[in-house]
Amino acid sequence: MHGSMQNVVPVIKQVPRRRMIRLAFLSAVISLVVSFATAAAPIPLYNIYRTEDGFTNAGISMAVIANAVGTITALLVLGRLSNHLGRRVTAIASLSLLLLGCLLLLNVHEIDTLLAGRLLVGVGTGLASSSLTSYIVDAAPSKPEWLASVVSSQGPMLGVAIGAIASGAFAEFGPWPRELIYLVCICFLLLSVALVAISPETATPTPGAWRSLLPKVSVPARVRHLLPVAAAVFLATWASGGFYQAFMPALVQDELNSRSPLILGLVFAAYMTPSVLGAPIGGWFTSALAQRVGMIIFMAGMMGISTAILTGTLVLFITATMVAGAGQGIAISAATRGLLHASDQVERAPIFSTIYLLCYSGAAFPSLISGQLSNAFSLVQITFGYGGLALVATLFTVLGARNLHTGTTGNSTCDSSNDTGSPIRGTVSRESSLSRPTLNPN
Repeated sequence: MHGSMQNVVPVIKQVPRRRMIRLAFLSAVISLVVSFATAAAPIPLYNIYRTEDGFTNAGISMAVIANAVGTITALLVLGRLSNHLGRRVTAIASLSLLLLGCLLLLNVHEIDTLLAGRLLVGVGTGLASSSLTSYIVDAAPSKPEWLASVVSSQGPMLGVAIGAIASGAFAEFGPWPRELIYLVCICFLLLSVALVAISPETATPTPGAWRSLLPKVSVPARVRHLLPVAAAVFLATWASGGFYQAFMPALVQDELNSRSPLILGLVFAAYMTPSVLGAPIGGWFTSALAQRVGMIIFMAGMMGISTAILTGTLVLFITATMVAGAGQGIAISAATRGLLHASDQVERAPIFSTIYLLCYSGAAFPSLISGQLSNAFSLVQITFGYGGLALVATLFTVLGARNLHTGTTGNSTCDSSNDTGSPIRGTVSRESSLSRPTLNPN
Protein backbone atom coordinates (compact mmCIF):
# COMPACT_ATOMS: atom_id res chain seq x y z
CA MET A 1 0.00 0.00 0.00
CA HIS A 2 2.77 2.38 0.98
CA GLY A 3 4.70 1.55 -2.22
CA SER A 4 1.67 2.18 -4.44
CA MET A 5 1.06 5.55 -2.76
CA GLN A 6 4.63 6.58 -3.59
CA ASN A 7 4.00 5.74 -7.23
CA VAL A 8 0.79 7.80 -7.32
CA VAL A 9 2.30 10.98 -5.87
CA PRO A 10 4.74 11.67 -8.75
CA VAL A 11 1.91 11.14 -11.25
CA ILE A 12 -0.26 13.70 -9.42
CA LYS A 13 2.65 16.17 -9.45
CA GLN A 14 3.26 15.62 -13.17
CA VAL A 15 -0.24 16.71 -14.20
CA PRO A 16 0.07 20.34 -13.00
CA ARG A 17 3.63 20.43 -14.34
CA ARG A 18 2.39 19.35 -17.78
CA ARG A 19 -0.32 22.00 -17.66
CA MET A 20 2.24 24.67 -16.77
CA ILE A 21 4.48 23.63 -19.67
CA ARG A 22 1.45 23.88 -21.97
CA LEU A 23 0.85 27.37 -20.59
CA ALA A 24 4.48 28.29 -21.36
CA PHE A 25 4.06 27.04 -24.94
CA LEU A 26 0.80 28.96 -25.43
CA SER A 27 2.26 32.12 -23.86
CA ALA A 28 5.34 31.99 -26.10
CA VAL A 29 3.27 31.44 -29.27
CA ILE A 30 0.88 34.31 -28.48
CA SER A 31 3.80 36.59 -27.59
CA LEU A 32 5.66 35.76 -30.82
CA VAL A 33 2.62 36.51 -33.01
CA VAL A 34 1.90 39.74 -31.09
CA SER A 35 5.55 40.84 -31.37
CA PHE A 36 5.58 40.56 -35.15
CA ALA A 37 2.12 42.09 -35.50
CA THR A 38 3.48 45.09 -33.59
CA ALA A 39 6.51 45.23 -35.88
CA ALA A 40 4.28 45.40 -38.99
CA ALA A 41 1.73 47.84 -37.56
CA PRO A 42 3.28 51.16 -38.72
CA ILE A 43 3.66 50.23 -42.40
CA PRO A 44 0.07 51.00 -43.59
CA LEU A 45 0.31 54.37 -41.77
CA TYR A 46 3.31 55.64 -43.73
CA ASN A 47 1.11 57.38 -46.31
CA ILE A 48 -0.75 59.18 -43.51
CA TYR A 49 2.60 60.40 -42.16
CA ARG A 50 3.60 61.49 -45.68
CA THR A 51 0.34 63.34 -46.29
CA GLU A 52 -0.28 64.91 -42.87
CA ASP A 53 3.26 65.45 -41.56
CA GLY A 54 5.21 65.93 -44.78
CA PHE A 55 7.48 62.89 -44.34
CA THR A 56 9.56 62.19 -47.44
CA ASN A 57 10.37 58.86 -49.08
CA ALA A 58 13.94 59.35 -47.86
CA GLY A 59 12.62 59.72 -44.30
CA ILE A 60 10.53 56.55 -44.56
CA SER A 61 13.63 54.75 -45.91
CA MET A 62 15.50 55.83 -42.78
CA ALA A 63 12.74 54.20 -40.70
CA VAL A 64 13.42 50.91 -42.52
CA ILE A 65 17.13 51.31 -41.76
CA ALA A 66 16.50 52.16 -38.08
CA ASN A 67 14.44 49.00 -37.67
CA ALA A 68 17.02 46.87 -39.48
CA VAL A 69 19.86 48.26 -37.34
CA GLY A 70 17.87 47.58 -34.14
CA THR A 71 17.00 44.06 -35.17
CA ILE A 72 20.45 42.99 -36.37
CA THR A 73 22.04 44.45 -33.22
CA ALA A 74 19.65 42.47 -31.03
CA LEU A 75 20.11 39.27 -33.02
CA LEU A 76 23.90 39.44 -33.10
CA VAL A 77 24.53 40.80 -29.59
CA LEU A 78 21.55 39.60 -27.52
CA GLY A 79 20.69 36.43 -29.46
CA ARG A 80 22.18 33.99 -26.93
CA LEU A 81 21.22 35.90 -23.80
CA SER A 82 18.20 33.71 -22.99
CA ASN A 83 20.53 30.72 -22.61
CA HIS A 84 22.15 32.50 -19.66
CA LEU A 85 19.37 34.62 -18.11
CA GLY A 86 16.43 32.32 -18.86
CA ARG A 87 13.64 32.51 -21.44
CA ARG A 88 11.11 34.40 -19.31
CA VAL A 89 13.34 37.33 -18.38
CA THR A 90 14.53 37.91 -21.94
CA ALA A 91 11.02 37.41 -23.38
CA ILE A 92 9.60 40.01 -20.98
CA ALA A 93 12.48 42.35 -21.85
CA SER A 94 11.69 42.01 -25.57
CA LEU A 95 7.97 42.68 -24.99
CA SER A 96 8.85 45.70 -22.82
CA LEU A 97 11.00 47.18 -25.61
CA LEU A 98 8.10 46.70 -28.03
CA LEU A 99 5.80 48.43 -25.54
CA LEU A 100 8.15 51.42 -25.33
CA GLY A 101 8.30 51.54 -29.13
CA CYS A 102 4.50 51.59 -29.35
CA LEU A 103 4.26 54.38 -26.77
CA LEU A 104 6.62 56.48 -28.89
CA LEU A 105 4.75 55.69 -32.11
CA LEU A 106 1.46 56.85 -30.55
CA ASN A 107 2.57 60.42 -31.16
CA VAL A 108 4.42 60.50 -34.49
CA HIS A 109 4.59 64.00 -35.95
CA GLU A 110 8.37 64.32 -36.37
CA ILE A 111 10.60 61.95 -38.32
CA ASP A 112 12.90 61.57 -35.29
CA THR A 113 10.01 60.09 -33.27
CA LEU A 114 9.31 57.55 -36.01
CA LEU A 115 13.00 56.62 -36.21
CA ALA A 116 13.33 56.20 -32.43
CA GLY A 117 10.13 54.12 -32.27
CA ARG A 118 11.22 51.87 -35.15
CA LEU A 119 14.68 51.41 -33.59
CA LEU A 120 13.13 50.28 -30.29
CA VAL A 121 10.69 47.98 -32.07
CA GLY A 122 13.59 46.54 -34.08
CA VAL A 123 15.59 45.72 -30.94
CA GLY A 124 12.47 44.24 -29.32
CA THR A 125 11.65 42.10 -32.35
CA GLY A 126 15.24 40.86 -32.63
CA LEU A 127 15.32 39.83 -28.98
CA ALA A 128 11.86 38.24 -29.32
CA SER A 129 13.08 36.22 -32.33
CA SER A 130 15.72 34.47 -30.24
CA SER A 131 14.08 34.27 -26.80
CA LEU A 132 10.50 33.40 -27.77
CA THR A 133 11.37 30.84 -30.44
CA SER A 134 13.73 29.14 -27.96
CA TYR A 135 10.88 29.19 -25.42
CA ILE A 136 8.52 27.61 -27.96
CA VAL A 137 11.01 24.83 -28.78
CA ASP A 138 11.62 24.17 -25.06
CA ALA A 139 7.93 23.98 -24.15
CA ALA A 140 6.43 22.38 -27.29
CA PRO A 141 4.72 19.00 -26.83
CA SER A 142 6.78 16.05 -28.08
CA LYS A 143 3.87 14.99 -30.31
CA PRO A 144 3.39 15.95 -33.07
CA GLU A 145 7.12 16.33 -33.73
CA TRP A 146 6.66 19.05 -36.38
CA LEU A 147 4.70 21.39 -34.09
CA ALA A 148 7.64 23.44 -32.75
CA SER A 149 9.19 24.15 -36.15
CA VAL A 150 5.87 24.94 -37.84
CA VAL A 151 4.68 27.26 -35.07
CA SER A 152 7.98 29.08 -34.71
CA SER A 153 8.38 29.50 -38.49
CA GLN A 154 4.82 30.52 -39.34
CA GLY A 155 4.05 32.46 -36.14
CA PRO A 156 6.08 35.51 -37.21
CA MET A 157 4.53 35.44 -40.69
CA LEU A 158 1.05 35.19 -39.22
CA GLY A 159 1.83 38.09 -36.90
CA VAL A 160 3.13 40.28 -39.74
CA ALA A 161 0.04 39.59 -41.89
CA ILE A 162 -2.35 40.26 -38.98
CA GLY A 163 -0.51 43.44 -37.97
CA ALA A 164 -0.42 44.89 -41.48
CA ILE A 165 -4.04 44.10 -42.34
CA ALA A 166 -5.41 45.17 -38.92
CA SER A 167 -3.45 48.42 -39.06
CA GLY A 168 -4.79 49.23 -42.52
CA ALA A 169 -8.37 48.34 -41.52
CA PHE A 170 -8.22 50.41 -38.30
CA ALA A 171 -6.74 53.38 -40.15
CA GLU A 172 -9.45 53.24 -42.81
CA PHE A 173 -12.56 52.37 -40.79
CA GLY A 174 -11.80 52.91 -37.10
CA PRO A 175 -11.59 55.96 -34.85
CA TRP A 176 -8.16 57.53 -34.19
CA PRO A 177 -6.57 56.22 -37.43
CA ARG A 178 -3.05 57.14 -36.30
CA GLU A 179 -3.27 55.69 -32.79
CA LEU A 180 -5.78 52.82 -32.63
CA ILE A 181 -3.47 50.05 -33.90
CA TYR A 182 -0.79 51.00 -31.35
CA LEU A 183 -3.32 51.04 -28.50
CA VAL A 184 -4.49 47.56 -29.52
CA CYS A 185 -0.86 46.35 -29.75
CA ILE A 186 -0.14 47.78 -26.28
CA CYS A 187 -3.08 45.84 -24.83
CA PHE A 188 -1.93 42.57 -26.42
CA LEU A 189 1.70 43.18 -25.39
CA LEU A 190 0.58 43.68 -21.77
CA LEU A 191 -1.45 40.45 -22.00
CA SER A 192 1.65 38.68 -23.37
CA VAL A 193 3.80 39.99 -20.51
CA ALA A 194 1.23 38.71 -17.99
CA LEU A 195 1.08 35.28 -19.66
CA VAL A 196 4.88 34.91 -19.73
CA ALA A 197 5.12 36.12 -16.12
CA ILE A 198 2.85 33.31 -14.85
CA SER A 199 4.49 30.66 -17.06
CA PRO A 200 7.30 28.40 -15.84
CA GLU A 201 10.94 28.85 -16.83
CA THR A 202 12.24 26.17 -19.23
CA ALA A 203 15.95 27.02 -19.31
CA THR A 204 18.39 26.76 -16.42
CA PRO A 205 20.26 30.08 -16.13
CA THR A 206 24.01 29.65 -16.62
CA PRO A 207 27.00 31.98 -16.16
CA GLY A 208 28.60 33.69 -19.14
CA ALA A 209 25.91 36.27 -20.02
CA TRP A 210 28.46 39.06 -20.63
CA ARG A 211 30.63 36.79 -22.75
CA SER A 212 27.57 35.83 -24.86
CA LEU A 213 27.20 39.47 -25.97
CA LEU A 214 30.26 39.12 -28.22
CA PRO A 215 28.83 38.22 -31.64
CA LYS A 216 30.34 35.24 -33.47
CA VAL A 217 30.06 35.40 -37.25
CA SER A 218 31.45 32.52 -39.28
CA VAL A 219 30.58 29.58 -41.53
CA PRO A 220 32.33 26.19 -41.56
CA ALA A 221 34.98 25.70 -44.26
CA ARG A 222 32.98 22.84 -45.83
CA VAL A 223 30.12 25.20 -46.86
CA ARG A 224 32.13 28.35 -47.54
CA HIS A 225 31.92 27.83 -51.31
CA LEU A 226 28.11 28.18 -50.98
CA LEU A 227 28.34 31.62 -49.36
CA PRO A 228 28.66 33.92 -52.46
CA VAL A 229 25.42 32.68 -54.04
CA ALA A 230 23.63 32.57 -50.67
CA ALA A 231 24.73 36.17 -50.08
CA ALA A 232 23.29 37.19 -53.47
CA VAL A 233 19.98 35.50 -52.57
CA PHE A 234 19.78 37.11 -49.12
CA LEU A 235 20.80 40.59 -50.30
CA ALA A 236 18.42 40.74 -53.28
CA THR A 237 15.34 39.30 -51.55
CA TRP A 238 15.77 41.31 -48.36
CA ALA A 239 16.44 44.45 -50.38
CA SER A 240 13.00 43.93 -51.91
CA GLY A 241 11.51 43.61 -48.43
CA GLY A 242 13.06 46.99 -47.56
CA PHE A 243 11.77 48.40 -50.86
CA TYR A 244 8.23 47.26 -50.06
CA GLN A 245 8.27 49.15 -46.79
CA ALA A 246 10.10 52.27 -47.89
CA PHE A 247 8.46 52.91 -51.26
CA MET A 248 5.34 50.78 -51.53
CA PRO A 249 3.13 53.29 -49.66
CA ALA A 250 4.05 56.03 -52.15
CA LEU A 251 3.81 53.73 -55.18
CA VAL A 252 0.37 52.44 -54.24
CA GLN A 253 -0.86 56.00 -53.76
CA ASP A 254 0.90 57.81 -56.61
CA GLU A 255 1.20 55.19 -59.36
CA LEU A 256 -1.67 52.80 -58.62
CA ASN A 257 -4.10 55.52 -57.50
CA SER A 258 -5.15 53.95 -54.22
CA ARG A 259 -5.17 55.91 -50.97
CA SER A 260 -6.56 53.02 -48.92
CA PRO A 261 -4.46 52.01 -45.88
CA LEU A 262 -6.25 48.64 -45.99
CA ILE A 263 -5.05 48.03 -49.57
CA LEU A 264 -1.55 48.92 -48.39
CA GLY A 265 -1.80 46.39 -45.54
CA LEU A 266 -3.12 43.73 -47.92
CA VAL A 267 -0.29 44.38 -50.40
CA PHE A 268 2.31 43.95 -47.68
CA ALA A 269 0.60 40.77 -46.40
CA ALA A 270 0.48 39.51 -50.01
CA TYR A 271 4.28 39.75 -50.17
CA MET A 272 4.84 38.07 -46.80
CA THR A 273 2.32 35.22 -46.74
CA PRO A 274 3.34 33.29 -49.90
CA SER A 275 6.88 33.26 -48.53
CA VAL A 276 5.64 30.78 -45.89
CA LEU A 277 4.33 28.48 -48.65
CA GLY A 278 7.54 28.83 -50.66
CA ALA A 279 9.81 27.49 -47.92
CA PRO A 280 8.46 23.89 -47.86
CA ILE A 281 8.25 23.82 -51.68
CA GLY A 282 12.00 24.41 -51.77
CA GLY A 283 12.46 21.18 -49.80
CA TRP A 284 11.38 19.18 -52.84
CA PHE A 285 14.62 20.06 -54.65
CA THR A 286 18.33 20.05 -53.90
CA SER A 287 19.57 23.27 -52.31
CA ALA A 288 21.18 24.57 -55.52
CA LEU A 289 18.20 23.79 -57.75
CA ALA A 290 15.77 25.31 -55.24
CA GLN A 291 17.82 28.53 -55.14
CA ARG A 292 17.72 28.71 -58.96
CA VAL A 293 13.98 28.00 -59.13
CA GLY A 294 13.22 30.42 -56.30
CA MET A 295 15.21 33.29 -57.78
CA ILE A 296 13.69 32.79 -61.25
CA ILE A 297 10.19 32.93 -59.72
CA PHE A 298 11.25 35.95 -57.64
CA MET A 299 12.57 37.67 -60.78
CA ALA A 300 9.31 36.94 -62.65
CA GLY A 301 7.41 38.56 -59.77
CA MET A 302 9.65 41.64 -59.83
CA MET A 303 9.11 41.98 -63.61
CA GLY A 304 5.35 41.75 -63.03
CA ILE A 305 5.58 44.45 -60.34
CA SER A 306 7.42 46.80 -62.72
CA THR A 307 4.85 46.13 -65.46
CA ALA A 308 1.96 46.75 -63.06
CA ILE A 309 3.45 50.08 -61.96
CA LEU A 310 3.96 51.17 -65.59
CA THR A 311 0.37 50.26 -66.49
CA GLY A 312 -1.21 51.31 -63.18
CA THR A 313 -2.82 47.86 -62.69
CA LEU A 314 -3.45 47.10 -59.01
CA VAL A 315 -4.63 43.49 -59.57
CA LEU A 316 -1.48 42.62 -61.54
CA PHE A 317 0.59 44.35 -58.87
CA ILE A 318 -0.87 42.22 -56.05
CA THR A 319 -0.56 39.02 -58.12
CA ALA A 320 3.08 39.75 -58.99
CA THR A 321 3.74 40.59 -55.33
CA MET A 322 2.50 37.13 -54.31
CA VAL A 323 4.69 35.48 -56.96
CA ALA A 324 7.77 37.39 -55.78
CA GLY A 325 6.97 36.46 -52.18
CA ALA A 326 6.72 32.76 -53.01
CA GLY A 327 9.99 32.90 -54.96
CA GLN A 328 11.87 34.54 -52.12
CA GLY A 329 10.54 31.92 -49.68
CA ILE A 330 11.90 29.09 -51.86
CA ALA A 331 15.27 30.77 -52.43
CA ILE A 332 15.92 31.94 -48.85
CA SER A 333 15.05 28.61 -47.24
CA ALA A 334 17.19 26.73 -49.78
CA ALA A 335 20.20 29.01 -49.25
CA THR A 336 19.84 28.65 -45.48
CA ARG A 337 19.49 24.88 -45.78
CA GLY A 338 22.72 24.69 -47.78
CA LEU A 339 24.72 26.69 -45.24
CA LEU A 340 23.32 24.62 -42.35
CA HIS A 341 23.96 21.25 -44.00
CA ALA A 342 25.30 18.77 -41.39
CA SER A 343 25.94 21.57 -38.88
CA ASP A 344 26.01 20.83 -35.16
CA GLN A 345 24.63 22.93 -32.32
CA VAL A 346 27.92 24.78 -31.77
CA GLU A 347 28.18 25.80 -35.44
CA ARG A 348 24.59 26.97 -35.92
CA ALA A 349 24.70 30.20 -33.90
CA PRO A 350 27.68 31.66 -35.85
CA ILE A 351 26.12 30.52 -39.15
CA PHE A 352 22.84 32.24 -38.31
CA SER A 353 24.72 35.35 -37.23
CA THR A 354 26.32 35.41 -40.70
CA ILE A 355 22.93 34.92 -42.37
CA TYR A 356 21.33 37.68 -40.28
CA LEU A 357 24.20 40.05 -41.04
CA LEU A 358 23.83 39.49 -44.79
CA CYS A 359 20.03 39.73 -44.67
CA TYR A 360 19.80 42.92 -42.68
CA SER A 361 22.60 44.48 -44.72
CA GLY A 362 20.41 43.70 -47.73
CA ALA A 363 17.51 45.49 -46.05
CA ALA A 364 19.51 48.50 -44.81
CA PHE A 365 22.07 49.51 -47.42
CA PRO A 366 19.88 49.51 -50.56
CA SER A 367 17.23 51.42 -48.55
CA LEU A 368 19.85 53.98 -47.55
CA ILE A 369 21.08 54.43 -51.13
CA SER A 370 17.62 54.46 -52.73
CA GLY A 371 16.35 56.83 -50.04
CA GLN A 372 18.99 59.35 -51.05
CA LEU A 373 18.37 58.75 -54.75
CA SER A 374 14.62 59.33 -54.25
CA ASN A 375 15.35 63.06 -54.18
CA ALA A 376 16.67 62.92 -57.75
CA PHE A 377 14.87 59.95 -59.35
CA SER A 378 11.20 59.01 -59.69
CA LEU A 379 9.64 56.09 -57.84
CA VAL A 380 9.25 54.21 -61.13
CA GLN A 381 12.99 54.57 -61.84
CA ILE A 382 13.84 53.36 -58.32
CA THR A 383 11.55 50.34 -58.84
CA PHE A 384 13.48 49.49 -62.00
CA GLY A 385 16.70 49.81 -60.00
CA TYR A 386 15.49 47.14 -57.58
CA GLY A 387 14.41 45.03 -60.56
CA GLY A 388 17.95 45.35 -61.94
CA LEU A 389 19.39 44.19 -58.61
CA ALA A 390 17.03 41.19 -58.67
CA LEU A 391 18.10 40.37 -62.26
CA VAL A 392 21.83 40.45 -61.43
CA ALA A 393 21.29 38.27 -58.33
CA THR A 394 19.15 35.81 -60.32
CA LEU A 395 21.75 35.44 -63.09
CA PHE A 396 24.51 35.00 -60.51
CA THR A 397 22.44 32.33 -58.72
CA VAL A 398 21.47 30.44 -61.90
CA LEU A 399 25.10 30.32 -63.04
CA GLY A 400 26.80 29.89 -59.67
CA ALA A 401 24.54 27.84 -57.36
CA ARG A 402 26.26 24.72 -56.03
CA ASN A 403 25.40 21.92 -53.66
CA LEU A 404 27.55 20.79 -50.77
CA HIS A 405 30.78 18.99 -51.71
CA THR A 406 30.77 15.47 -50.34
CA GLY A 407 33.49 12.88 -50.25
CA THR A 408 37.08 13.50 -51.27
CA THR A 409 36.58 13.73 -55.01
CA GLY A 410 35.27 17.27 -54.92
CA ASN A 411 32.08 16.29 -56.71
CA SER A 412 29.18 18.53 -55.88
CA THR A 413 26.27 16.52 -54.62
CA CYS A 414 23.61 16.98 -52.04
CA ASP A 415 22.55 14.55 -49.37
CA SER A 416 18.95 13.83 -50.28
CA SER A 417 17.99 13.15 -46.68
CA ASN A 418 18.72 16.74 -45.80
CA ASP A 419 16.73 17.96 -48.76
CA THR A 420 13.53 16.18 -47.88
CA GLY A 421 13.30 16.13 -44.15
CA SER A 422 16.58 15.89 -42.30
CA PRO A 423 17.19 16.20 -38.58
CA ILE A 424 17.99 19.87 -39.09
CA ARG A 425 14.99 20.51 -41.31
CA GLY A 426 12.93 21.86 -38.44
CA THR A 427 15.75 24.16 -37.41
CA VAL A 428 16.21 25.42 -40.93
CA SER A 429 12.56 26.15 -41.53
CA ARG A 430 12.21 27.83 -38.15
CA GLU A 431 15.26 30.05 -38.36
CA SER A 432 15.14 30.90 -42.04
CA SER A 433 11.63 32.13 -41.82
CA LEU A 434 12.39 34.00 -38.66
CA SER A 435 14.77 36.05 -40.68
CA ARG A 436 12.12 37.07 -43.14
CA PRO A 437 9.48 38.37 -40.77
CA THR A 438 11.94 40.29 -38.86
CA LEU A 439 13.13 41.83 -42.03
CA ASN A 440 9.89 42.65 -43.61
CA PRO A 441 8.42 44.61 -40.76
CA ASN A 442 11.45 46.91 -40.84
